[in-house]
Amino acid sequence: MGGQEPTDERLVLLAKDGGLEAFNSLVDRYQSSVYTLCLRFLGSPEAAEDATQEAFLSAYRALDRFQGGNFRSWLLRIAANESKDELRRRKRKDATASLNEMFDREDGPVEVPDPGESIEAAIERVEFGQELEGVLALLPLEQRQAILLVDVYDFQYEEVARLSNVSVGTIKSRIHRGRERLRKLILSRPELSGSVRRLGD
Repeated sequence: MGGQEPTDERLVLLAKDGGLEAFNSLVDRYQSSVYTLCLRFLGSPEAAEDATQEAFLSAYRALDRFQGGNFRSWLLRIAANESKDELRRRKRKDATASLNEMFDREDGPVEVPDPGESIEAAIERVEFGQELEGVLALLPLEQRQAILLVDVYDFQYEEVARLSNVSVGTIKSRIHRGRERLRKLILSRPELSGSVRRLGD
């Protein structure tokens, strides 16, 4: 192929025929994207590594059910589900603090000035690094999932609704509530709101 990288479609076809090397190429291609998504969901590198591994195992087992389309989006949907499963496993083991408990501790109103800035504008001013990931961890899982998939990964409302087994209206409500809380949390932290760098891919 003259050194040209094979397409996702070609690698998927080879992997379906038992080509483990082809699937490993897909892993190499998307490992960083999957890990980043899991880390933003879970807030723990160790948990994100476990969820990433499970996501690729699940994807390999489900390859025969992949009927074409955007492989990356399909893979990220699996990663989102594995992140939720990993969180449940860790809650049962009491290996990490419950995100719900973290949210309860922050349940009071955040008293900050509200200049009317939109969540999109607020996020654009913040580098998507450790600090913002820490703030995202304060959101309930359902709100965090909806915001990440729609605002960061450009999923459609309908896709997120199917993934979450809820209505589109419920997803819109989660995003609205999550954006409001996230905006207040960002504005209450000078180290975040002072950043001028745009949200990274």
